[in-house]
Amino acid sequence: MGGVTSSMAAKFAFFPPNPPSYKLVKDEATGISVLDPFPDRENVDVLRIPTRRGNEIVAVYVRNPMATSTLLYSNGNAADIGQMYELFIELSIHLRVNLMGYDYSGYGQSSGKPSEHNTYADIEAAYKCLEESYGAKQENIILYGQSVGSGPTVDLASRLPRLRAVVLHSPILSGLRVMYPVKRTYWFDIYKNIDKISMVKSPVLIIHGTNDDVVNCSHGKQLWELCQEKYEPLWVKGGNHCDLELYPEYIRHVKKFISTVEKTPSRRNGSRRSTDGIEQLRQSTDHYEPPRRSMDQRDKPRRSTDTREKPRKSTDTREKPRKSTDRPPRLKFHEYTKFNSIDKLEKLKVSLDRMERMERSRRSVEYHDKSSRSNDQQLEKGRKSVDWLDRIRAD
Repeated sequence: MGGVTSSMAAKFAFFPPNPPSYKLVKDEATGISVLDPFPDRENVDVLRIPTRRGNEIVAVYVRNPMATSTLLYSNGNAADIGQMYELFIELSIHLRVNLMGYDYSGYGQSSGKPSEHNTYADIEAAYKCLEESYGAKQENIILYGQSVGSGPTVDLASRLPRLRAVVLHSPILSGLRVMYPVKRTYWFDIYKNIDKISMVKSPVLIIHGTNDDVVNCSHGKQLWELCQEKYEPLWVKGGNHCDLELYPEYIRHVKKFISTVEKTPSRRNGSRRSTDGIEQLRQSTDHYEPPRRSMDQRDKPRRSTDTREKPRKSTDTREKPRKSTDRPPRLKFHEYTKFNSIDKLEKLKVSLDRMERMERSRRSVEYHDKSSRSNDQQLEKGRKSVDWLDRIRAD
C-alpha cells in the first residue's frame, strides 16, 4: 500500500513543463553548452551533472564578481530552469550572489524521472559541484527552496551544520499535509519538512504569501516556529503562491537577510569537509523511514503570533512582471484539489480516518487488557490472603 500511496503523492507533487521551455545546444566552435533560446552570457555556465542515482541533471551557474555568498536555488514543481533563467540573473545581480539553479531529474533536459528521492540526489549533486568545480565552501553557501523545492532544501540543510543560511519560499510542512490536514506523520508521506526543520542549525528566513491558495500560509508559520535559529519572517500581505517576487518587500527583505548573515560570524563549527558530511550524516533517503511522531502531535497548537510588518505607505506594491514569472495557469504548483483527482483524495481521506480509528481502538484494547490484568492480580492477592487466614485457623 505504501508504494502505491507514495506513487500517488509523487503524481500530485511533480508537473514538469511539457515540452521543456528550452533546448540544450552545444556551440560547435567553443564546445560550450548553451540554453536555447537564451543568448550566451560570459558570466553564465551551463552544466550537466551526474547524480548518485544514475541520472544527469542540467544546471546553470551565474557568476557575480561582487559576491561573497553562493545561493543554491531549488525551484517549484511546475517550472524548469528555462522559465527561471531570467529570475536567476536578476537575483544574482540584486542580491550580489553567485547562483546555481538546476532541473530535477525528469525536468527540462535532465534525464530520469521526478521523485522525492531523486530530488535529494539532485540537490546533493549540485551542492557537490559547487564545492568541487567552483571552490564554494559550506560556510558561504545559502540554500534556497521554493515550494516543493523546500523538501530537498530542508533535507540537505538538516545534514550540513555549517551552512551560511537557508531561505524557504512558500514552503510545505509535508506533501500529504498540503492535500489533507493530518495530525501525525505517516511513513508514506513525502518531504517531511515538519520533522526535519528543527535539525537545521543555520539561520532560516521564511517567506510566505498571506493569500496563498495552494500552500496555506500556516505551513510557513508553523515551520518558522520550529526553527532553531529564526530570522524575522516575511509574510507578504496579499501575496499568492507564484507571485511573491513581484512585491518590492520581497527583494528588500531577502537582501537584508543575506547582508545580515554575511556580516555575522558563523558560530557553527565543524572540522570535516561538507561533502564528507553529506555521505556520513545522511539518514539514507533510499531506505524505509520508520514512522515518527509528528511535530503536530508533540506541540500543542500555539496562539498564532502574527509577525507581519505594519503596512507601509506604498505607492505601487508590484513591480513590472518579469518574464520568468509569466507562467501559464497550468504550470502553477500542484493545485492538489483542483485536478480530476477528487475521488482519489476522498479515498485517501477515508483511509486515513480508518487508520486513526484503528489506532484509537488498539489503545482502548490495550487499556482494557491492563485493567483486566490489574483485576486478576487483585483477586489473586485476595485469594492468597484467604488461604493464609484458613491456615491460621487450622493451627
